[in-house]
Amino acid sequence: MAVPDLSPSTVDFLAQHGIHVVAIDPLGARVSGLDLRAAPPSPEVLGALEAEMASRGFLVFTDQGILSGDEQVHCSEFWGAREMHSTHGVHPRAPNRHIFRLSNDSSVGITGVGPQWHNDGSFESSIFSHVGYHIIRVPEQGGDTQFVHQGAAFDALPKEKQEYWSRLVTINATSGDLHPMVHDHPISGRRSVYLHLGMTGGIFEKTDDLNDLRLLEHDELLDVFRSYNALLNAGLVENGGRYGMSYPYKQGDCIFIDNWAIAHRASPEAHLDQSKQGLRILHRTTVKSPRPGPLPPKTWQLPTVVTQNLLMSADRGEGVFVAGGLGFRWDPDIHMQN
Repeated sequence: MAVPDLSPSTVDFLAQHGIHVVAIDPLGARVSGLDLRAAPPSPEVLGALEAEMASRGFLVFTDQGILSGDEQVHCSEFWGAREMHSTHGVHPRAPNRHIFRLSNDSSVGITGVGPQWHNDGSFESSIFSHVGYHIIRVPEQGGDTQFVHQGAAFDALPKEKQEYWSRLVTINATSGDLHPMVHDHPISGRRSVYLHLGMTGGIFEKTDDLNDLRLLEHDELLDVFRSYNALLNAGLVENGGRYGMSYPYKQGDCIFIDNWAIAHRASPEAHLDQSKQGLRILHRTTVKSPRPGPLPPKTWQLPTVVTQNLLMSADRGEGVFVAGGLGFRWDPDIHMQN
């Protein structure tokens, strides 16, 4: 099953409110006619936009100019629980504490962030519902963000791997929070994959016995991490896929993603030195989720955060959990940074 088309009825409804939505191939959509500095639209309009974000993965609000830090916070609070959930470091040149200022020049912003596939906020029991990316300066030689639709990625898996991954629970390396590797999106209902490739310390497998939990061993972890990376890479258009893309920013773009629907990473070019690539400045905001999760099924009777006793009981002798920092290093030769 591919990335869904835009809903014609939703597009018509939004057009009646002066908001025009056009699909981006193969995922996401471009939105015009909505001033992000203005008062929030009606709940019905916001709900329609959130539904398309959940379905298509992200929305690009075009021609917004340069939003101030307060203006970006204002429009970020259109989504999710309608409030910020800011946990990041604050660069001295960030306009306020909610803006995660990213750059390829450390004097301007924080460098090297997010080079591997991930969803933001995996160290929380409730990962961020939405994330905003506002380009402040587009580098002359490019500095994209790459997105992959995690529902379409699940559908691309062989059936046996769908069943296996549906039994897996990821353990965040820094907080111990547990998130299933497969979950049903709360808005779209789409069954989707999930794994943070730069902050996961280990993975449990729930076996057929309801009360039986097993900590994956080293080679099993390698296979899962590398298979997940390959699955998401395969979705990119440049690799012949139809469920992922590199988005080339244009001045004035403000992107909001559904953080439960798509994974993302910075393109390699985004981290190249500004003397070669041109200066890149991106402001990120993170939005509180209105619901907990993604969480393992209630019938599994797992806590939201791993305990030492749980780790010990699930270790059959060769189980692996790497606590802290980047977690399990599934490829020692690539750049990893949260």
